[in-house]
Amino acid sequence: MSDPQTLNYRRDGRIGRITLDRPDRGNGITLQMPVELAAAVEEANLDPAVHVIALAGNGTGFCGGYDLTAAEDMGGGRAAREDAADSPGAPNSPGVVAANHDPSGTWDPVVDWQMMSRNLRGFMSLFHSDKPVICKIHGYCVAGGTDMALCSDLIVTEDRAKIGYPPARVWGVPTSMLWAHRVGLERARRLLLTGDSIDGTTAVEWGLASEAAPRDELDECFERLLERVGRLPVNQLVMHKLAINAPLMSQGLYGNQMMSVFFDGIARHTPEGYEFQREAAQDGYREAVRRRDEPFGDHGLS
Repeated sequence: MSDPQTLNYRRDGRIGRITLDRPDRGNGITLQMPVELAAAVEEANLDPAVHVIALAGNGTGFCGGYDLTAAEDMGGGRAAREDAADSPGAPNSPGVVAANHDPSGTWDPVVDWQMMSRNLRGFMSLFHSDKPVICKIHGYCVAGGTDMALCSDLIVTEDRAKIGYPPARVWGVPTSMLWAHRVGLERARRLLLTGDSIDGTTAVEWGLASEAAPRDELDECFERLLERVGRLPVNQLVMHKLAINAPLMSQGLYGNQMMSVFFDGIARHTPEGYEFQREAAQDGYREAVRRRDEPFGDHGLS
């Protein structure tokens, strides 16, 4: 794997360790990150010494969503989303939406589809990985960050971590759309029809995470599970993962994700979406997010 810019990969015995490494931006997602993620997963899969993949994040949290400033720098205004602007340690990014689509012009939804579907492919490399992926969540895992966590096989989380998809309130639809598969219809509705988040303890109660632990015990809990999974032969792990994932594919996961990727683009081009962009361009994303979330009693992560 050639010199990744957004994450680190190394083999540690039977464990292939992928660590998101943009701590100054809340490990915010750029267009490069899903590509590098898929490459790291492939390297681990092709290494016969690796039995299990560990996914984690450096800094104050696992991942705060898409990085809006990076999207603007790349000219990818349509990529601008919830962002690490919700994350502590991520600087405010006023004016990012200036690169977004002008509502007075014609919007081509396929442009959004071509970009976001490729990002989804990167996230889904975790789902399709031959070898199991165990994700460690600390601090926060919100917006686009939840796509990576939910595409993993097992989740170990800090008991007080914030996990959810706040852009459900305006300006986003989860592209991986695995919530119902992971927590069931009723609880998926509860999260996506409110944009509310849950903590790590609730994530275990809802069946989203396998284990929760206080921050000072989280690493030990994570390593213990990695070690146990890593004891199995690779052939057993691959067969069990394929068998477990097969029902999800037969339930129409691909079609559901295709629709959700299109809906995600549409969500940024509604009247409410344009108003959110206007407020963000005028006052900065932190302020736009604060106004969006304050009526729900959700004051963000800072």
